[in-house]
Amino acid sequence: MFYKISIKTSSHTDFIDITPKVREVVKQSKVEEGICVIYVPHTTAGVFINENADPDVVYDVKNHLEKLVPWINNYKHLEGNAAAHIKSILTGNSISVIIDKGDLVLGTWQGIFFAEFDGPRSRNVFVKILK
Repeated sequence: MFYKISIKTSSHTDFIDITPKVREVVKQSKVEEGICVIYVPHTTAGVFINENADPDVVYDVKNHLEKLVPWINNYKHLEGNAAAHIKSILTGNSISVIIDKGDLVLGTWQGIFFAEFDGPRSRNVFVKILK
């Protein structure tokens, strides 16, 4: 069994801290020791772990990705969202986090982010808890 977290993004590129929602899934699972797998089933979105204490970090990541993979019109992919596909590859579409004592093992400043690269849209994140 897996859990689904529904997300509505509000802009073309959007990073949403989903740590509280994933923690709630872990709590509901009642698993004390295991692995939490977070998976994004979209080719123009991703998921990553990084600092969630200072919003300037997310701002810097977003701006650097825009410079690294700009929205230009010379990609061969005809849908116009080739840059979103490339950014999704760079962030990845899944992460695994250790569960210990019924909670996620994250560093002091770490959070789990959903990354939207072709929004705004309604998206899903799947969470699987392994004992």
